[in-house]
Amino acid sequence: METYSRKTPVWNRFNQTQQKDCYKYAEEYKKFLDAARTERLANKEIIRQAKAAGYRPLSSFSELHAGDKVYLDHKGKAVIMAVIGRDDMRQGLKLIGSHIDSPRLDLKANPLDEKDGLVFLRTHYYGGIKKYQWVCMPLALVGVIAKTDGSLINVEMGLDAADPVLYITDILPHLGQTQAQKKLNEAITGEMLLPVIGGHGEGKKSAKEMVLKIFGDKYGITEEDFASAELEVIPAQCARDVGIDRAFVMAHGQDDRVCSYGNLAAILAAKPSTKTQVALFTDKEEIGSYGNTGVNSSYVTDFIMDLLELQGDGSHRALRDTLRHTEILSADVTASFDPTFADVMEKNNSSLTGFGIVLTKYTGARGKSGSNDANAEFLGKVRGIFNENNVPWQIGELGKVDQGGGGTIALYLAAWGCEVVDCGVTMLSMHAPLELVEKTDAYCAYLAYKAFFESN
Repeated sequence: METYSRKTPVWNRFNQTQQKDCYKYAEEYKKFLDAARTERLANKEIIRQAKAAGYRPLSSFSELHAGDKVYLDHKGKAVIMAVIGRDDMRQGLKLIGSHIDSPRLDLKANPLDEKDGLVFLRTHYYGGIKKYQWVCMPLALVGVIAKTDGSLINVEMGLDAADPVLYITDILPHLGQTQAQKKLNEAITGEMLLPVIGGHGEGKKSAKEMVLKIFGDKYGITEEDFASAELEVIPAQCARDVGIDRAFVMAHGQDDRVCSYGNLAAILAAKPSTKTQVALFTDKEEIGSYGNTGVNSSYVTDFIMDLLELQGDGSHRALRDTLRHTEILSADVTASFDPTFADVMEKNNSSLTGFGIVLTKYTGARGKSGSNDANAEFLGKVRGIFNENNVPWQIGELGKVDQGGGGTIALYLAAWGCEVVDCGVTMLSMHAPLELVEKTDAYCAYLAYKAFFESN
């Protein structure tokens, strides 16, 4: 089978068995998407699957040996899994890093507002979005509320077919002449992203008071409790096939859960290797990887040092040696060439939908600013791994040079001294409420990550 090709789509290169495996993988992937709609829910689902496969919490080990399977649950919003290899860890790890947060709307600390009989939720968008895309669609409310005694209350509304949903209004076209003359990014502003959550008062109680009463009856909370809440507004739509041939998956949060699921499926299926295999599922990538659950904090290197300590040497020198010899795939999505918007892409250097996993040497903007820019030697080694294992792959970058740009976690991982290259799935409508991924591309991510984990 061809591995690198811009002439033949992957589906045409697959035999019938591979095509069936691809569609079977897609069904499991859709189940993951529906279970892992937020970073907290993704954390929960990843740990559920890890435990089922025999992984144990790192804290349960007093020493580590080859073949041991460990995981770390970091604050309920990030996960690290590892399979201990036969080699001394100071010879380097095989690490794949993906993120489980996605663009969305977060509730403000004082979210409830009533105006002229309508009760709204005030939001602050998270990550890069086109605000106008979030109006006039069914939305769900998902997250947690932390009480002063430390207990967490799970909130979920709109995901079950019988649930009510939220809805952000837009002006009717008959009265939209002024709006139509505005730029797209001005027609709907951040302060206009106000999901409707209620409208009925009762007796002397206003509609807002009735909303609070329903929250109180269902979750045992007061208005003050919203001050310590992490509540997210996301599309209520479940993952769906697109196309009469069912070639695509449409869902929210495929950036970056398409790579995260490939990462998870790969480490669960990979044969133990001489190298220790590490799958990282991190948070906060969409806002720069900051905060103590983002990869720009210390928890990943702390985890690696804990592994070293359980093998007999947790010194800073051992950590430095391990990181310097570690090889990493930064597993994040990239933009696919879209014929409808061809003017912002340089086709010869863009990734194509349905042509396999994408290697991206550099991301960034304004002259590669904010990019890792992988070393040629490591990129060549990764190409060799994919070729040897018949993994369909392609090269791609994010649009025309002066058109824009973007970043991943790669530069933070490279700061440790590791070898890192971006390697992810190409997608259409990235950062839209509902994104589009070709099933063969998703499946190729799994094949690529498994081959990398098993390589030396």
